[in-house]
This record gives sequence, structure tokens and C-alpha cells, in this order.
Amino acid sequence: MPAAAQGAILAELRPSPPRRVLGVAILAALGGTLVWLALAFPPAAFGWLLVLLALGVSALWLAVRMWQVSGASLVLTREVLRDGSGMVLARVEDIRAVNRGVFAFKPAGGFTLSLRQSGPRGWAPGLWWRLGRSVGVGGVTHRHEARYMAEVLDELIKPR
Repeated sequence: MPAAAQGAILAELRPSPPRRVLGVAILAALGGTLVWLALAFPPAAFGWLLVLLALGVSALWLAVRMWQVSGASLVLTREVLRDGSGMVLARVEDIRAVNRGVFAFKPAGGFTLSLRQSGPRGWAPGLWWRLGRSVGVGGVTHRHEARYMAEVLDELIKPR
């Protein structure tokens, strides 16, 4: 782990077990239903059968992926916001704004960071996503922990 990521932990964001289970269960039920529909009542057009199967398998894959990645937590230090494996999502010095308003484009119960520089795309379903200069945090996480982390980030970037 880089030295910059080893600072004191200011906030930690963990997945909520009920939200995690519910999110995975809904995706698995959707995927299973789509696959069952495709096999039990095959559409007349072969193309629609492929579409149903592809969507069903994709939803099942997404459920497995969400279960795998949503077991980790997000950690905020004075220098970086990183996940439990040490991957840096955003450097505090690169954050321009923290968006957590009602009409902000953000994950459920979370917030969005606007960055000065774009980073590589990434996605941990139910936990975070990064696209261009935006990082979305939240989904299956505790709302109060996400609010606290957003407030701490606001205080860290306010002096600039």
C-alpha cells in the first residue's frame, strides 16, 4: 500500500447487510426470472430468446459481482478515499466538490465527488462507480455513514 494511503482513518463506509442481501436477491430474482421465461415460454423470434437469455445471465452475473465486491468497505484518510483492498478511488487534493443534494446524480443514500482530473473507469456494484471526473459512492451502504463521510470530505476541501 502506498505511503499516502496509510494515514489515520477519518471515516469508514461499510455496506448495510440488509441492503446488500436485498440488492443481490433482487438482481438474482430478476436474472432467474428472465432465464426461466426464455426457457419455459420461448418467444417466436430467436432474437428475442437470445435477448432474454443475455439479460438474465447478465443480471445473475451482476448479482454475483455485487455480492463479491460489496463485502468490502470504503476508507477515508486525509490524503485519499480508497476501498478495503487499497485501491484509490479519489485523492482528496483532486476533489472539487461533494454533491449530495436531493437532485444530485448519486447512488442511493450516497454522494458524488467531482474531481479535477479524470481517472480510470471503475465500478463496484452497490458500493461505488467512477466515470470521467465523477465518483459515486453509496448504494448498499449505511446512509448515516455516507452522510458523515460526505461531511468530513466537505470539511477537508473547504480550506481550498
